[in-house]
Amino acid sequence: MTALVQELLDTFDRLTDSERLDLLSGILKRMVYLDFPPLSDEDLVLNAEELFLELDQQEAMYE
Repeated sequence: MTALVQELLDTFDRLTDSERLDLLSGILKRMVYLDFPPLSDEDLVLNAEELFLELDQQEAMYE
């Protein structure tokens, strides 16, 4: 993850719920016009692994 993306995510975390919904709506509207190639099985596995590791970290914080 680039520093710019991390900065955007950090800013997103500081938004109010209403602001988050507005931002997500704007992003989703823009996504319709992007032409993404299909993800490979390897890409899907790597993304799933990253998500599960993040969930494990969050779960450990609440224990």
